[in-house]
Amino acid sequence: MLRKYLFVAVLTFALMGCSWFSGNELAEKPSEVYLQLGIRYMELDKLELARENLLKALDKDPGNARAHSALAFLNEKINHFDDARRHYENAIGLAPDDIGIQNNFGRFLCERRQFDKGLVYLTQAATNMLNDRQWMAMTNAARCHLGMGQRPQATVLLKQALELNPNYAVALFEMQKISYLDGDYKAAEDYLQRYLGQANHTPETLWIGIQTEDALGNMSLANEYRNLLLDKFPQSNEARQVSGIR
Repeated sequence: MLRKYLFVAVLTFALMGCSWFSGNELAEKPSEVYLQLGIRYMELDKLELARENLLKALDKDPGNARAHSALAFLNEKINHFDDARRHYENAIGLAPDDIGIQNNFGRFLCERRQFDKGLVYLTQAATNMLNDRQWMAMTNAARCHLGMGQRPQATVLLKQALELNPNYAVALFEMQKISYLDGDYKAAEDYLQRYLGQANHTPETLWIGIQTEDALGNMSLANEYRNLLLDKFPQSNEARQVSGIR
């Protein structure tokens, strides 16, 4: 059975749906240098070094809203959610119109099941014509609607996101899942192939792929996905569900 909708935690910021910068260029001042170093260390998963640099950014400029936002995300990664919320609230208070902060805080609130509050910020970011990453905010808003059980609204937003960025892996994955749930197995298959052109399999893409190909009668491909799942993700919940079937 397909698992209940959850936000997918992934390591890269693009897949996480995070955005750090607005359309404005950043001044090359010490606080911004430390901020960019902190973000780079997070990308490398060197979290202690990331934290040190982000704290230095705030020491140099306590009003650096993006540094608060980045530190909030770091706290998310280590499950310090109260600290994450505090930094997001500081960030949005300092820069309420910052598109990246609206996106990040909106996503965070939706993941905490504060859907209505999260959608306010995500809608602002998604509808701002100055936002050159509207597709990211649209996808996060769609995930928020999915969390609320509102699949039709999510589908509209995901299709809009893919019109703006046809290669956005997160939106492609969500459309794979929605298409499968809607019984449109050919569409689910097509979305998975598009997804694989941008990102690698996850346990859930493989699980949905298995069910999709089973439904289409493509048993050879279903078995290929099943073997990939068991070989690459043997400890996943999805692998445990198919471990008795080779």
